[in-house]
Amino acid sequence: MEETEVVVIGAGQAGLSSAYFLRRFGFEPVVLDAGEGAGGAWRHRSPSLTMGKVHGIFDLPGVHREPGVDGLRPAAEVVPAYYASYEERMGLDVVRPVRVESVRRGGDGLLVVGTDAGEWAAPAVVNATGTWTRPYWPYYPGAAGFAGRQLHYAGYRGPAEFAGRRVVVVGGGASAMHVLSEIAGIAAATAWVTRRPPVFRDDDFGEDARREAVALVEERVRAGLPPQSVVGVTGLGYSTVVRQALAKGALDRLPMFRRLTGEGVAWADGRRLEADTIIWATGFRSALDHLAPLRLREPGGGIKVDGTQVVKEPALQLVGYGPSASTIGANRAGRSAARNVRRHLTTRPARPAA
Repeated sequence: MEETEVVVIGAGQAGLSSAYFLRRFGFEPVVLDAGEGAGGAWRHRSPSLTMGKVHGIFDLPGVHREPGVDGLRPAAEVVPAYYASYEERMGLDVVRPVRVESVRRGGDGLLVVGTDAGEWAAPAVVNATGTWTRPYWPYYPGAAGFAGRQLHYAGYRGPAEFAGRRVVVVGGGASAMHVLSEIAGIAAATAWVTRRPPVFRDDDFGEDARREAVALVEERVRAGLPPQSVVGVTGLGYSTVVRQALAKGALDRLPMFRRLTGEGVAWADGRRLEADTIIWATGFRSALDHLAPLRLREPGGGIKVDGTQVVKEPALQLVGYGPSASTIGANRAGRSAARNVRRHLTTRPARPAA
């Protein structure tokens, strides 16, 4: 077991931001990352998601991204390259690939981080594992009997494979917009289905609006409820992919179907729609299974967090959770987490001499 000051789990935007501010405060965090290389979830995005289609990537603290990046370059190449450069320039100690399997309480107030590469013990841990590894597939009756193909947005790799197919896209967020903007006109037919009517926002969504959106999500996690996505609060702006989908006539929204059939989907009023493929653009859940030994869940199903501070475990910070699960809140959360770590480490009792 290796003992260190602070362990950061995850090297996406929230994890790198936390590591940056921890170093600013005089700590030398060990960052554990499951990826084969830098980039976090961006490494796994569809090659068809180019920089010109991405909306709202924020710079990491201390280093601006190169201006004028070719909008036709895949985000899965550009963003990981930026993160890799950032890690090197900031001198961050990122250990990869390391898969964290558990976090448990040890002796002397330490948290023990168990991985497939050994154990690290630290008086403070910042968890920044994000959501990409936990795609959410909602259950609807008849799913097992559907004769066509079903995939989650996490497995989407561009429009070519859907040529000539009849595709139902489920979901009301940016992922659904990305898919519809690309497959419409290539697929034989598309249908867009959501649980709630979409809300399109035609303002510029400035800094004040962003902060208000983050605050609404924070209310839920402070109450111990499962976090709601920031996008779900903000609505859909007229981004590049939204405008493309509109231009192709792909945003004629249908209400959520009641069940799947062997040949497609069916509504409660008897309407049916034949389909070959269903793409579930239904979001992700927080990847927190490794924290189960700490027993942090509240009766409402979430983890109660004050800012980034886990209420039941003062040695643990959650970033990339709730309001910091998007680039809107990640940098602010990294700064907050580092401040909380500093306060915790300076107020905890000193360990007795050996």
